[in-house]
Amino acid sequence: MADFNPDELHRCKREAYRVAAELYRQDPHWLVFMREMLGVGGVVRRLFPTEEGLRAFEETPEYQEIRQMLARLRARPDGDLTHDEPMRMITVRLPKSLHEVLKAEAHQKQLSMNKLCIAKLIQILELEETEELEELCREERRLRQSGPAGQTARAEEQEE
Repeated sequence: MADFNPDELHRCKREAYRVAAELYRQDPHWLVFMREMLGVGGVVRRLFPTEEGLRAFEETPEYQEIRQMLARLRARPDGDLTHDEPMRMITVRLPKSLHEVLKAEAHQKQLSMNKLCIAKLIQILELEETEELEELCREERRLRQSGPAGQTARAEEQEE
């Protein structure tokens, strides 16, 4: 890595794990843990401010254990955090068939659609999934393009 030598990576990953374990012992709500550890201004982002450093950390056992801590906290019954964390709403347009699948999964797992969608949103995309997502995005762009402009864009993509 260009920005982290092995000693620095080792020091930073140990520090991230130490802080996470200490916070986890305090038995916080999962959202507090996520915000403090993995949020935009959280410990992990401060210790690994570059994309390269963050990616290197995400491949370590320490990072995986922090994700497991988060998963264990999420498995507990939720308390009301509306007083602690402002809520935001987004609207996502879904094909009816996908909505039905999510609705059935939420019912099967006895979760609200909101909780199921949040759980899916905070999951880490593995490299294979990321590559699959990128391919789906390229395919969607190809399908949306039509006429001479679309043919030019498709030819450019094939050259890449």
